[in-house]
Amino acid sequence: MQLGLGAAALTKFCHRKLRMKTTAIELNPQVVAACRLWFKLPKDDARLSVVLGDAAEVVAHEHWRGSIDALQVDLYDHEAAAPVLDSEAFYRDCRSLLTEDGCMTVNLFGRSSSYERSLGHIRAAFGPDAVWAFKPTREGNTVVLGLRDAAAGSPARGVLAARADVIESRWGLPARKWLRVFKPAG
Repeated sequence: MQLGLGAAALTKFCHRKLRMKTTAIELNPQVVAACRLWFKLPKDDARLSVVLGDAAEVVAHEHWRGSIDALQVDLYDHEAAAPVLDSEAFYRDCRSLLTEDGCMTVNLFGRSSSYERSLGHIRAAFGPDAVWAFKPTREGNTVVLGLRDAAAGSPARGVLAARADVIESRWGLPARKWLRVFKPAG
């Protein structure tokens, strides 16, 4: 599930490359129309569903509880100063959507003054041992990952390397490289 459609890059990647069943929640119908018209977002099908809705209402609703393996959160408005939904309560609701092995990723601006506040809310909702972060990009974006189960938050590097090998062989993604820039968020 994705909260926020953006330019639909993540949605198209999950649908086309990963071949995952994907639900994207977007508040603004103009964003959906633009993505379909200009960014080649495919029509809904058996694996893709784009839903017009409020992400806060979706995560608070019982319907999705415990059923999401991967939750991608990228909720910025047109000014992109800070996430528009960014409270401990919101992230707790996000955590409640996840399966036991599920994880949430959030795109944060690591050089922004809101980064530490956002990271604190995520750590409070998920637990400090369940939150990891990638090194910020040149542009300052930082992807933060929250694991549903904090006990799964500290796998040995060998376990992570084995998982990275599977990702690389299955999808051709540079997962071993990601391990070098991935660490507990603190």
